[in-house]
Amino acid sequence: MYEDFHVTDRWTGEDLHCRWKANIVAIATRHADAVDVRFDVNNRPMWIALPCLAWVEQKKRTGKVITDYLAAQTAGHYLKAMVEEGYDASREIYTMSVEEVLEHLEAILAEARETHSIPTLPVLNGSTQETSFIPTQSRQS
Repeated sequence: MYEDFHVTDRWTGEDLHCRWKANIVAIATRHADAVDVRFDVNNRPMWIALPCLAWVEQKKRTGKVITDYLAAQTAGHYLKAMVEEGYDASREIYTMSVEEVLEHLEAILAEARETHSIPTLPVLNGSTQETSFIPTQSRQS
């Protein structure tokens, strides 16, 4: 869905190829309470910062957590919407609010319900790699 996609810049008409690269806990890199999701946009880095409070709020509201996969999809959905709405696609970092994270997350989940799938990450060399779920005592309940 949003780990590798194309979007057209509203102002320039340029085709932007956006590819997910990594999720990084921002406390380690810039002392921020966020998760930074990196995309390459036409081979230039772009970061979408998701505040950690969004994970807390999602858990409070639904009882469910935001996984790494969902964080990447949410950031990609936000990036695509920003470019389509005419935001500056040349900026290197954008910060989402908690409400924006939850809105885009809900849009991702609604889209996944329609298509019956959320792709797995990571994407290496253009192909999605298989990941396996290892059940643990805490995950089985």
